[in-house]
Amino acid sequence: MSSHTQALDLAVHEPLPAQKSAGARGLAGALAALAWLGAAAVTRLWPSLDDWPHTDALLALELFIAAASLLIAWRTRRTTEAASAVAGAAQRGWRAAGPWLLALALGVSVWEIVTAKLEWLPRPFFAPPEALIAVFFDDYPRLASSVAHSFGLLAFGYAIGAATGFVVGVSIGWSRTVGYWLHPVLRLIGPLPATAWLPLAFFFFPSSFSASVFLIALASAFPVAVLTWSGVAAVSPAFYDVARTLGARAGFLILRVAIPAALPSVFVGLFMGLGASFSVLIVAEMMGVKAGLGWYLQWAQGWAAYSNMYAGLLVMALMCSGLITLLFRVRDRLLGWQKGLLKW
Repeated sequence: MSSHTQALDLAVHEPLPAQKSAGARGLAGALAALAWLGAAAVTRLWPSLDDWPHTDALLALELFIAAASLLIAWRTRRTTEAASAVAGAAQRGWRAAGPWLLALALGVSVWEIVTAKLEWLPRPFFAPPEALIAVFFDDYPRLASSVAHSFGLLAFGYAIGAATGFVVGVSIGWSRTVGYWLHPVLRLIGPLPATAWLPLAFFFFPSSFSASVFLIALASAFPVAVLTWSGVAAVSPAFYDVARTLGARAGFLILRVAIPAALPSVFVGLFMGLGASFSVLIVAEMMGVKAGLGWYLQWAQGWAAYSNMYAGLLVMALMCSGLITLLFRVRDRLLGWQKGLLKW
């Protein structure tokens, strides 16, 4: 057999890089299933030093994730056997989940051992996974009410701040007269942390809710205004010249030329404003309001209910991540030509 024929035979039978990656992640899914079964065995067979509630719920969750990991491994193996060099988005998601599920299984097992089984970490500062699950079962009404209150407050304040910042940014970027008067004010007030206005906000506004809305709006308006202004100012003058040649007026130039061209910068400002407003939300709820996730964290700390505090932090992280993901989906839909350039 010639060397050319041998090389051709090796090329035919050599797995593609995508197939190798799929096989490795499929193996990770199978290992994740074994790891979650091991975590379930630790939970069920290793006696705890204390009687923790909802241990059966933790066991059921671990068995469910083990079954899901087996499903991931099976689906990934099917993709590998089909020799699919380019997998769909759903299949890539299945593949990527395997290593993370393996790492989470190991993390939960270590967490369970050092808290419930051996109690190496001091109580009540560190609680086992069962205590975290117990919060979602036993304190669900209070936690759900706090999430609803925080979401309403954040949505209201962020919408006002984003709209105000957008209008201010477009005005400064388009009009030199408006920029002359608003630019110094923006430079003076904008860089100040919104939390620095807490004493004045709670003094001038009639309720803690309205004061919190003002602080959240202030935190989100500044980055949106600056990035919108930058985007409008960076639009090429040639675009305006072409539109004017076709008879466009000022309203058309703003709505159909300046704003669409500035949208990438606008969304960057919206992302920054959302993160800033979420930080101010928690501080405002800790200071004045009687409900919300910030209030819930302060209440849990006051009663040394650290498992409740960890549950609140987890819900807070999921809420913030979900809102940013939703904003990215809107961005990808409006800016299809820039899809994939900015990822989350």
